[in-house]
Amino acid sequence: MSTLREQLVHAYGFLQERTPWLPRSTSELYGQLLSKFTGLVSLPIPLVSFLALPFFGGSSATVNLVVFYLTWSALVASHGPLELELYGTLLVRLVCFLLPALGFAAFDCMLPSLAKGLKNSGEKGLPLQLGRKKLLEIAGIAVLNVLLSIAVQAGIETLATQVLHLRSLLKVTLMVPLPWTILKDVAKGFAARGILRYVAHRYLLHTYRTPLRTWHRQWQHSVQLPFSLVAAYDHPLNYLLSQWAPLFLPAVWFRFHVLTWHVLVALVSLEDLFVYSGYAVLPTSIMLAGMARRTDAHFAAVKDGREVGNFGNLGILDLVCRTACKEEANVVDDMQSEAENYALQQRVEKAVQSAMGGLNEEQERRNQASTKAVKGKNVPDHEGYDDVGETRTTSDEGVDGDANTRVGADRNDDEYQPPPTQRRSNRQRARKA
Repeated sequence: MSTLREQLVHAYGFLQERTPWLPRSTSELYGQLLSKFTGLVSLPIPLVSFLALPFFGGSSATVNLVVFYLTWSALVASHGPLELELYGTLLVRLVCFLLPALGFAAFDCMLPSLAKGLKNSGEKGLPLQLGRKKLLEIAGIAVLNVLLSIAVQAGIETLATQVLHLRSLLKVTLMVPLPWTILKDVAKGFAARGILRYVAHRYLLHTYRTPLRTWHRQWQHSVQLPFSLVAAYDHPLNYLLSQWAPLFLPAVWFRFHVLTWHVLVALVSLEDLFVYSGYAVLPTSIMLAGMARRTDAHFAAVKDGREVGNFGNLGILDLVCRTACKEEANVVDDMQSEAENYALQQRVEKAVQSAMGGLNEEQERRNQASTKAVKGKNVPDHEGYDDVGETRTTSDEGVDGDANTRVGADRNDDEYQPPPTQRRSNRQRARKA
C-alpha cells in the first residue's frame, strides 16, 4: 500500500512539473476560468473602440493608425499568441456567421409571412418546412462544427509550439502588416481555398464512393433548400475536410499574419452566410447573387437526381472544368449582366440628368420672359400706347357715326308727314268735284 501511495505522489509531482498550467485546487481552477472569461470578453473591446473611432472621434487616418498600433501592441503584450489567434477566430466566427445565421433562422420562423417574400423559393424555402426537431438539430450541429474547427486549430497550434517546439503556424508580431500586404495575402488565400474546396467537394463528397459521400448526402443534402446554418451543417469530418481545411491550410502554407487570418475568416464567414441564405435580397448584386443561385442549383440537382454540378461558390473552376449545372448562368454570364446593368444604369442617369438640365433651362427662359413682361407693364412705352389709343378712338368714332345715321333714318321714316301745300290742293279738287 505504501508503495502504491508513493507512486501516486511521485506521478502527481511529475505531472505538476510537466504541466504547471493545470490548476492545483478548486479555487485556482475558478480563478483560471474567470481569467480566461474576462480575457475573452476584454479582447475585442479595444478593436471595437478602434473601429468606432472614425465615426465618433472625427480624427484623421494617421491618428487612427497610431491608436490601432497602440491597441494591437497592448493586446500582444497582455495576451499570448495562441489566445490572440483562437479568441480572435472565435469572435469573428460568432459575429460574422453564427449569430447572424441564428438570427436569420429566428426571423424566418417568427415572421414567416414576411420572410417568404424575401426567399428565392418563397414559402418552400422557410426552415419551418423541415420541422422543429430537424431545425434544432441543424442549429446544434452547425454550432458544434464551428467550435470543433476552432478546437482542432488550437490542438494543432499546441502540438506545433509546445510539443514539437516549432514556431507558431500563424505570425503574431508587434508589427502590423500593411494594407496592401493584407489584400495580397487575402487574395492568395481566397484563390487557394477555392481550388482546395472545389477538389474536396467534387471528388471526396460527390464522386468517390466513400463514407464521406454517404454522410454528405445524409447530412447536408437532407435539406432540399439551403439556409445560412446549412453552410456548417454536415458530418464533422466532412466539414473539417471541405470547409475548414481549405481555409486553414493556405494560411499555414503562406504563414499569414494573425490579422490577415482574421480578415480572411471574416470574409469567408460572410460569404457562407449570404450564399447559403436563400434570400433574393442580398447586400450586393456583384457576383454574390450568382453564387447564391449556383448554390441553390447544386442543392436542386441533388434533390431531383440530376447530374450534380456547381462544386465551387465562385464558379470559375466549374466553368473551366465544365461542371456547371445545366440551364444555369455561369460566372461569365453574371459578369456580363452586371456590366450591362451598370452601363444601363449609367445611361439612364445621363438621360435623366440631360432631361433635368433641359427642363431647368426651359424654366429659366420662362422665368426671364415673365420677368421682362412684368417690367414692361410697370414701365409702359408712351409712344406706342398713344398710337394705339388714337387708332382705337378713330375707329370707335366711325362706328358711332354710322350707328347715328341709321337711327336718324329710321326716325324720319316713322315720323314722315306730307307738306301743307299738298293738303290744300287736295281740298280744292274736292270742292270743284
